[in-house]
Amino acid sequence: MFSSLAHSRTRVAALCALPVAGLIAVAGFAPLPFVVAQPGMTANVLGEDQGRQVITITGAPTRRTGGELRMTTIVATGPSAEVGLGDVVDAWFRTDRAVLPRDAVYPAGKSVEEVERRNTRAMEDSQDDATAAALAYLGEDPEDIEVTLHLADVGGPSAGLLFSLGIVDKLDGDGEGGDLTGGRTVAGTGTITEDGTVGPVGGVSLKTQAARRDGATVFLVPRAECGEARAELPSGLRLIPVTTLDGAVDSLRALERGGEVPSC
Repeated sequence: MFSSLAHSRTRVAALCALPVAGLIAVAGFAPLPFVVAQPGMTANVLGEDQGRQVITITGAPTRRTGGELRMTTIVATGPSAEVGLGDVVDAWFRTDRAVLPRDAVYPAGKSVEEVERRNTRAMEDSQDDATAAALAYLGEDPEDIEVTLHLADVGGPSAGLLFSLGIVDKLDGDGEGGDLTGGRTVAGTGTITEDGTVGPVGGVSLKTQAARRDGATVFLVPRAECGEARAELPSGLRLIPVTTLDGAVDSLRALERGGEVPSC
């Protein structure tokens, strides 16, 4: 499989050599409308971030948790960074880089400050939805329980699933006195709605690499992104596809108890 892939890329590179040479001659080193992304930081939502608990719950007893639930991120070059042809070619031959259209990451006509504000709002909305989904799953009254989520320097909605799982673990664990993680380092990604529906996020193949780098052995992935996640899957990382919060909790319980666990 690896030799076949290498041969395929060699053929592509050979076939593209003439057009690339022409492009270099015409465009030289002019910046291109792309950004280069790579695996970013991960954070254990059951632990602390910059000296503060990521999840703080008042109004209900909480558990001492074991294992880790790690949300994952990617980082991209800034909207004003110059990405040249050499950067694009380099990223093509690396599994830990991806080239994305600049407008897909930084919408045209938006300043850096506007993009940051948008991402911050998306994170805040995601936290509200994650809290609502977790409390609804547990049958808890949101009027009686207050959940505060803190995660600095991260924007966007892709940590929603992990926030919900962290709240469930802190309040109820696996439902039978154990940890939802089974003591493992579990990572993942996915948006979440108030009714517990998990949605795709993008950048999954880079997030799996960040997860494995930081010790995860299990990765929860939105089912719609299984193909992308499998494409560059690091050795030692098990994929579990999810579509709902209920399904994610059930899969983690089954994994702990040796039951049947879905796979990509």
